[in-house]
Amino acid sequence: MKHVSKILGLVLATAALFLSACAKKPVRPEPTTTAMGPSASDGVNPEAIALPGGEVPNLPVRDVSVGTPADDNKSVVEPIYFALDRFAVAQAERPKLQNAVKWLAENADKNLVLVGHCDWRGTAEYNLGLGDRRAYAVKKFLESLGVDPSRLETLSKGQIDAKQSGGEADWQKDRRVDFIVLKKQ
Repeated sequence: MKHVSKILGLVLATAALFLSACAKKPVRPEPTTTAMGPSASDGVNPEAIALPGGEVPNLPVRDVSVGTPADDNKSVVEPIYFALDRFAVAQAERPKLQNAVKWLAENADKNLVLVGHCDWRGTAEYNLGLGDRRAYAVKKFLESLGVDPSRLETLSKGQIDAKQSGGEADWQKDRRVDFIVLKKQ
């Protein structure tokens, strides 16, 4: 008899749990009756707050091309390459930074954008952050070599330009920081 009461209690508890979990779905109002529907007379008029032409005023436009269209987005010194999932500048890549310092000294009227890249592995968000950390690490290293920080900007492209086909040799070329000339307006 004790077992029957335990089983009955368990069945009732399960039934109560099942019935409470199967609640009726809420009824959603029709879009025409909501505040943003066509019947709303006190809603916000998008035309009244939109900017003419859809442009955002007072934002400078940057052109990061080097010169002719064939030269667009070409690194002016040899890129710095990185190991998989790393952003520290490797010892073997540091002499290339001396070339960047030399280029900046010879081109005192120009500034550089340090563009961080990643291979295609990883999420887009992660690779965007990793490309940013790579560009920032190169910037900090150049600053430690005496480069004026106002002549350097950083940008991350993440995995945008990465190859998905090929193999490790191709993917190693995607893990880099390029030195792109920033044209002054």
